[in-house]
Amino acid sequence: MTRRQRRFSLIGAALGVLALAVALVLSALNESIIFFNSPTELVEKQIKPGTRMRIGGLVKEGSMSRGEGLAVHFEVTDGKRSVPVAYQGLLPDLFREGQGVIAEGALDSGGIFRADSVLAKHDETYMPKDVADALKKQGHWKEDYANKLRAVTPVRSQ
Repeated sequence: MTRRQRRFSLIGAALGVLALAVALVLSALNESIIFFNSPTELVEKQIKPGTRMRIGGLVKEGSMSRGEGLAVHFEVTDGKRSVPVAYQGLLPDLFREGQGVIAEGALDSGGIFRADSVLAKHDETYMPKDVADALKKQGHWKEDYANKLRAVTPVRSQ
C-alpha cells in the first residue's frame, strides 16, 4: 500500500466511526424526545397508539371522576377538542377542574390517554413560551396573560 492509499483508508475508517457515533447519538435522542400536543393536535395528527407524548390543556369542567384506589379519570380540553385521560396515582395539590394540566403518557388503542405522570400548572405568570404560543394559535390567549408575563419579566439594563 502506498502512503496515499493508507491515508485514504485511514480517513475512510475515521469517517465511518464518526458516522456510527452520530447515528448512535441521534438514535438515543430520538428515543428520549417527548413531544407536547394539545388535544386538537393529538386528534388532527392521528398519532399512533403507544407513542409517548405530553398533552396539555385545561381539565374539563365536570369530567373528573375517581375510580377504585388511586385511579382518576378526567378530560383535557383546549376549547375545541377533549381527550379522555386515565391516571393511577396521587394528583398534585393544584389539580382541579378548570385548571391547567400537562399529562405525560401514551394514547391507547381505545383513544384514552394513559398518563403515568400529571403536572398541574399554576398561575399563567409562569407559562412556558411553547404553551403561550399554542394558546395564541388556538385563539385562547387572554391579554391579561401577557400583562402578567410582562410584570415578572426582568428588564435588562443596557
